[in-house]
Amino acid sequence: MKYPFDCLTDLVFVEEEEQILPADVILVPGGSHTKPMSMAAELFQAGMAPYILPSGGYNRKLGTTEWEFFKEIGMSMGVPEYRILKEDQARHTFDNAKNSWQVLQEQHIEVKRAILVCKSYFSRRALMTYQTVFPPSVAFQVLQDDRRISRQNWFLDEEGIRWVLTEAQKISTYFADHIPNWVKQSQNDAKS
Repeated sequence: MKYPFDCLTDLVFVEEEEQILPADVILVPGGSHTKPMSMAAELFQAGMAPYILPSGGYNRKLGTTEWEFFKEIGMSMGVPEYRILKEDQARHTFDNAKNSWQVLQEQHIEVKRAILVCKSYFSRRALMTYQTVFPPSVAFQVLQDDRRISRQNWFLDEEGIRWVLTEAQKISTYFADHIPNWVKQSQNDAKS
């Protein structure tokens, strides 16, 4: 253990993937940063998935929906519009996941593997939220934008500390109601 707060680093940040494997869809939870969608577009261009599904409703800061903001970024990077699935109603992370799953079902897109692209300090909460909503059979890979706040630097300034402690608090409250369901599902899986 390097620091007494390493447990917070492990809680908030998902371990980096050694290698991203091809998937059925690239998921981008809502936000106003350009990097996650740029990374998703690069993955698409590299043939890592046939669709990108950005998610997010109206954002006052952007003056439009987060989905429209992300769609424009993707198209500017050469992603065909018909490959960018639409979810423009989400107001929070659980909506991102629920609405995204609904879009995939409506489009009859079978998902066995998904790539989730998000800010690094949001990676654990985003992953757990999508895992809560999507079936347990879906394998997730996480690709993180760590240019500002990462597992290597969050503790070096007040902004990083504030963001990470806020995420730790959100993780501890977001999933309280879901823990019994996960335990029950795990026990049922063990019996099967």
